[in-house]
Amino acid sequence: MFSGLGRFVVRRPWWIILAWVVVAGAVISMAPKLTSSSDEASFLPDHYESIRAADVQEQEFPRQRHVGAVIVFQRSDGGKLTAGDSADVTRISKDLQAQKIPEVQAVVPGAVSPNRLVQTSVVAMPKITNPEETAQQDAVEDLRSDLKTELRGTDLSAGITGSAAQALDERDASERAGLLVGVGTIVIIIVLLLVIFRSPIIALLPVVLIGLISPMATGLIASANKAFDMKADSSIQELLTVVLFGVGTDYILFLLFRYREALRAGEDPKSGMVHAVERVGEAITSAAGAVIVAFAALTLSSLGMLRSMGPALAIAVFVTLLAGLTLVPAVVSLLGTKVFWPSKSWQREPQGTGFARLGASIARKPAVWVLVSAVFMGALTLGALGYKANFDLAGSSLPKDKESMVALNNLQKGFPAGTTDPTFVYLSATDDGPLPPARTAAFRGQLADVQGVGEVSAPRASTDGTTVSYSVILSDPPASDEALETVKDRLRPIAHDDAPAGTEALVGGTTAVYVDINKAVDRDYSVVFPVAALAIMVILGLLLRSLVAPWYLMLSVALGFGATLGATSLLFQQIGSQPGLMFMLPVIMYLFVVALGTDYNILMVSRLREEAREGRTPHDAAGTAVRHSGPTIGSAGVILAGTFATLMLAGNSTLSQMGFSLSFGILIAAFVMAMIFTPALTALIGHAAWWPGHGDEKRDGGAGRPSSGAEWPDEEQDLDADGVRS
Repeated sequence: MFSGLGRFVVRRPWWIILAWVVVAGAVISMAPKLTSSSDEASFLPDHYESIRAADVQEQEFPRQRHVGAVIVFQRSDGGKLTAGDSADVTRISKDLQAQKIPEVQAVVPGAVSPNRLVQTSVVAMPKITNPEETAQQDAVEDLRSDLKTELRGTDLSAGITGSAAQALDERDASERAGLLVGVGTIVIIIVLLLVIFRSPIIALLPVVLIGLISPMATGLIASANKAFDMKADSSIQELLTVVLFGVGTDYILFLLFRYREALRAGEDPKSGMVHAVERVGEAITSAAGAVIVAFAALTLSSLGMLRSMGPALAIAVFVTLLAGLTLVPAVVSLLGTKVFWPSKSWQREPQGTGFARLGASIARKPAVWVLVSAVFMGALTLGALGYKANFDLAGSSLPKDKESMVALNNLQKGFPAGTTDPTFVYLSATDDGPLPPARTAAFRGQLADVQGVGEVSAPRASTDGTTVSYSVILSDPPASDEALETVKDRLRPIAHDDAPAGTEALVGGTTAVYVDINKAVDRDYSVVFPVAALAIMVILGLLLRSLVAPWYLMLSVALGFGATLGATSLLFQQIGSQPGLMFMLPVIMYLFVVALGTDYNILMVSRLREEAREGRTPHDAAGTAVRHSGPTIGSAGVILAGTFATLMLAGNSTLSQMGFSLSFGILIAAFVMAMIFTPALTALIGHAAWWPGHGDEKRDGGAGRPSSGAEWPDEEQDLDADGVRS
């Protein structure tokens, strides 16, 4: 199949290139814009309590003012606020409201804090119904500009925080992040390819080709999101950039290394490309299939952000695979050996490389290498025991010097941390009768007695009196572990249990959303992980015709995942003092490390099986596979890790965690799992690794190499004399 595909592409390269240009142009021109959201509530299913509470608010309190932002005032000298200062706060609030800024319903001055260090003004805004709408962020931008003018001549300083202010700061940070990630990814790919191949043509090849398919993949994803009403997480664009360029460069490397190997074996450029597609086509397709099914498993998630992220990344990998099997071979077949210009190293194989020495050592002492690599990954895995989830996607990812973060810290000098984002409790009659004021007042007292609750507002009744709303200010920041524990373990149980007879209580608000997300993520761990692992094992079993190999290959990626999560937890939580890791990071990490780690395992095991079919013993086959596939896997791993590492340039803790964990996981997958643990363990298991298919058995018409008795030194001499095999 892949041999026929290779011949077709090599014979008609211009037609292939033209087809890609035409299809890409059509997709890009007709596709809608790819949009994303950072509104966590929009990703939860309707049956969760926080979403049901939001529905009650929408139905019974449609005009309830939403706290879009909070202006935090304090004296410039850090002293206590005077009566004159409070008068200035009131005047400034009235002046800001008089500006009639769109989306600003009211600017209401609040009371001075008990310690007289802080005073606030609440900026009321409509409830956000479209997560893509930026009008409230623009309103905060206008408020900040006007606020600077109003503060002149006073002894006050002020800043604006709250959800709309954080969204504005996150938007500004994301624009910078996208630019840095895009530029950083391209620079890293070009520099590393120049170092590896010493050819400017190869260095620019992925940038040009993936630059063509990237907007095409983005257009397909946007069309799919629109067609199936999916929402994308706000980090999807940066993630798509590194996936397309990273995975795409990997597949180009797999092809070019095998193409160069065929040329060194004496084949002409055309037949060499056909040979390369034939030999790596199955491995690339299987590897991409593993990645695609792993990403597709995210559709089983109960969180909309993961449900949409899975198909988006799967589409990106599928488009990259098609390009790797058709567009890349077409372009390279036109260039021929000029693709390596000006380097001449493609004409001869370097001798005595580090990969050759590593392969020889693994062939001689596989048990030692299995033990060393397993202990290394196992030790790092222990760090995962300290893992904690963080649910604040907006605030926790912002640089601490952003105005919304500075103002939030100042607010906490005088008020409960939950002031900027209250929790709401809705008490509704189940018998359609109005609620007696005495019962609602008593219920307020029960809520106020909950440990972790700072204050509870007086109940506000709906128009028909059948529902009342309580604004609950928590003592801790809305996204903190303490706030989540308050809502989950105390506020919700007490609200449910102590609700008066004939009523139902629902707890909503941002903190309640985080509690429900936590519950949804726990459910996803028990569903997505096993399904993804099973799907990958099926692909491995079909590729290798073995029931044994998939088990220890998945063991290796499981160790790699544990080591990656442990290292990330140690770096960001223990050393970096972060409150936790992004709550969906383990899911993303699992899928990338398992799926992309399986890429490298497939490439190594496929080569190992090829060597075994040449008649080599299990030990020699493992050593020779490391010698020849090591440079490919190592180069691909370094480049892919480098592209993921560019996420750390964003100045955003969420993307920094993602960038470090994925780049570290890829390095573990390439240099420990695929290059050491997998070939060494395969050598130890021997022929049983291929049961029941016996895919390592020598085939008729093989190269006729000795099936046993060949020691590694003789084998290496044989390779040096014969050159690199095709």
